[in-house]
Amino acid sequence: MNKTQVQELKAHEQERDVFCVVRDAFRVFAHRSSAMLGSAWAFSIAVLIILVWLVTGPMFHFSDTWQLIINTATTVITFLMVFLIQNTQNRDAKAMHLKLDELIRAVKGARNQLVDLENLSDEDLKKLEEQFQRLRNKAERDGTPACEEEPAEIAESAR
Repeated sequence: MNKTQVQELKAHEQERDVFCVVRDAFRVFAHRSSAMLGSAWAFSIAVLIILVWLVTGPMFHFSDTWQLIINTATTVITFLMVFLIQNTQNRDAKAMHLKLDELIRAVKGARNQLVDLENLSDEDLKKLEEQFQRLRNKAERDGTPACEEEPAEIAESAR
């Protein structure tokens, strides 16, 4: 490697580090915010703010500005909360999928074809769901496990 390539790699590494730092900072912020804002105290404070706003209505003659204050505040808060909630849900869903995938891989006799089902199309998931429903109905009727068809065949064929 020449000197220019080393400098480019260091610049790229520093650039990547900035994005990693921002992503990690947002992850920590989103996690802490969801814990705090999902509490009973946060709900109580929100109710209190709305009550104060309602009580001040007569003082401001229920003016457009009075209404605009609560509308603007709730819009901004809702807009920001969407990103926090989505980040938290994405991380939780990913963690849950990884845990389930690990269980499928670790349990002897489990069908490994069912790992990563979240990557199937909606149509394939619907077919798989229908097959599991048929298996369950047969097992309920017969009182025995149903093995007429393997639901994992759809998962395998979709890959």
